Amino acid sequence: MFGWLTAQYRFTRYKDDENAVGPRVLLTSQAGRIEAMVAEALAEMKVRDLVNTPAEDMGPAALESEIEALAKAHGAQVKVTRGDELETGYPMVHAVGRAAARHHAPRIMHLTWGSDSAPVLAIVGKGVCIESGGLDIKPAAGMRLMKKDMGGAAHAIALAGLVMAANLPVRLHLLVPAVENAIAGSAFRPGDVLASRKGLSVEIHNTDAEGRLILGDALTRASEEKPDLIIDFATLTGAARIALGPDYAAMMARRDETANALIKAGQEHEDELWRLPLPEAYREYLASDVADMTNAHSNPYAGASVAGLFLDRFVGEGIDWVHFDTFAWRPFPKPGRAKGGTAYGLRASWRMLKERYTG
Repeated sequence: MFGWLTAQYRFTRYKDDENAVGPRVLLTSQAGRIEAMVAEALAEMKVRDLVNTPAEDMGPAALESEIEALAKAHGAQVKVTRGDELETGYPMVHAVGRAAARHHAPRIMHLTWGSDSAPVLAIVGKGVCIESGGLDIKPAAGMRLMKKDMGGAAHAIALAGLVMAANLPVRLHLLVPAVENAIAGSAFRPGDVLASRKGLSVEIHNTDAEGRLILGDALTRASEEKPDLIIDFATLTGAARIALGPDYAAMMARRDETANALIKAGQEHEDELWRLPLPEAYREYLASDVADMTNAHSNPYAGASVAGLFLDRFVGEGIDWVHFDTFAWRPFPKPGRAKGGTAYGLRASWRMLKERYTG
């Protein structure tokens, strides 16, 4: 049923669908599941729409509008910190986004919803709305699809919508740092040492490894709520795609039981994941001579896991944490799965959360 629903998807913001057909009817014996399937399909389509939209129309301000609309629909509250206000509380978000034009100024959106007495669920999404690579500029071919670098934010927004629509018994915190990694005289530089909300100093070895910087500040803020669980989504590394290809979401987790629950949910709902390790032996790859750590290692090994280890430094001690390194893009069309923006790990996460918090 899910595949039938998502097969109807068309991205028509900029041109009409040349192959449009009239209304279609689905005959099914699973009538009792229709509402749940429609909700999941709409969440998938939300991810597709957000990722498929180019950066001029899906910049930081547009992501803010999406979260404001989500909050209004579900009676949630949103706090937004923008521009130079970020320097004190979210210095890495500010550093990455400060070179963008004024109408694409960096910001972080923090949505809260649910009872204060409920277990805290934090969902964090990387919102790099266009990724030039910064001063370590990408080649043209590498920049072509970087409108999708806010795919983590798209996943986080869609998952938060499912949580609130189902009235899941949690205290939800959705955090989305949104930036353009632009090139200008004010851009952060290789060799700079950035402060962070956590208090750790970070030496910049590569300005193209910016997503982990903005996530570091957001994960620190999420940890301050003493959450029962943090899930983050990010289009973080090419290494994950090289390892797993475009059809599997790379997942890293601190706790085996949480990872196993996600893998089981993915297998049962056609959203398979693959767990990658967070090896203690590779933490030394992030060592710096002048700061607490670097943002990128210089050897070619274990790129996805080392990026995960970077994020791990910003998650509070003992917190149950899951990280998705998602491609957010389908390069080849398949039945029910259009070419372009797509969700990986969304259904698995949602099904795991329902089981975890409602049984």
